[in-house]
Amino acid sequence: MHYAIYLSSIDQFSDPRLLADLASEAEAVGWDGVFIWDHIGCPNTAADPWVALSAMALKTRRIKLGPIVTPVARRRPWKLARETVTLDHLSGGRLILGVGLGHSASSEFETFGEPGDPKIRAQKLDEGLDVLAGLWQGESFSYSGKHYQIKDACFLPRPVQSPRIPIWACGAWSDKRAPFRRAARWDGAIPIAPPSEDRAITPEEVAEIKAYMQRHRETDAPFDLVVILWSEGNATSEERQTVTRYADAGVTWWVEDLSTERFSSLQDVRARLHKGPPGV
Repeated sequence: MHYAIYLSSIDQFSDPRLLADLASEAEAVGWDGVFIWDHIGCPNTAADPWVALSAMALKTRRIKLGPIVTPVARRRPWKLARETVTLDHLSGGRLILGVGLGHSASSEFETFGEPGDPKIRAQKLDEGLDVLAGLWQGESFSYSGKHYQIKDACFLPRPVQSPRIPIWACGAWSDKRAPFRRAARWDGAIPIAPPSEDRAITPEEVAEIKAYMQRHRETDAPFDLVVILWSEGNATSEERQTVTRYADAGVTWWVEDLSTERFSSLQDVRARLHKGPPGV
C-alpha cells in the first residue's frame, strides 16, 4: 500500500510556496504522494491547483502529485489537457489526475453562470475525460458530443506516462453506482461516504467496492483503490491493525487527510506530516 497526504489550498494554505515546502517535507519523511484541493474558493482565499502543483513538482523528485478532485465540468477539457501534460513533463511523469463532479454546485458553478445540475456535470465529466484521453494521444483527434465538439486537433507533446496520465474517479458509495461504473473505465476509484454521513469508508465497504469494480472492469490493467483516512501516526498495534484491514480489503493508496476539514493550524498539519505514514 502507498501512503500520501491530502492538503487544502485555501486560506493560510493558499501560498504555493508553502505547499511546495510541505510537499518537500513529506517526501523527506517517506510519504509516497501529496494531493491538494481544486476549489475556486469563494469566499475563501484560494490557490490555483496547477500553479501550486507546479511549485510542488519543482521541490520534489519522487512523490506522486495531483488534485483530488478536479471538477472537469467547470474546465475546458482541451485547456486541462495542456495543463496536465505540461505538469506531467515538469514532474517527470508523476502526475495523477483525480476527477469528479465537484463541490459545491452553488459556489463552484452557479456563481459563475455554470450549470450546477449534477446530471449535466456528470455528462460533461464523462465527455471531458474522453476528450482528455483523445488529446493525450498526440494524434489528430475529433470529437462530437453533447457538450464538446473538436475537429482535427493534435496536441503535442504526449504525456511522459504511458499509456496515459492515470485518472482516479471520485464518488460516494451509495445505492447510486454511476461514479463507480465511470471509475471502472479508468485507473482508480476514490470512494467516499455519502455527503449526509460524516465518516470514512470502512474496510468492509472497500471489499464491496473492489468486487464491484472487478465485475465492471473490461481490462486486467492495474487499478487503484484510494481512501481518504485519519490516523495519528503513532505505530500502535491498533493503528497497524487498522492499516492491515484496509490493505487486506484492497486499498492501494491510504491518503491521510491533513486538510482544513481536520486541522485548522499549520503547526498541527506539520506535526502529523512529520510523524510519517500510519502504522510505520
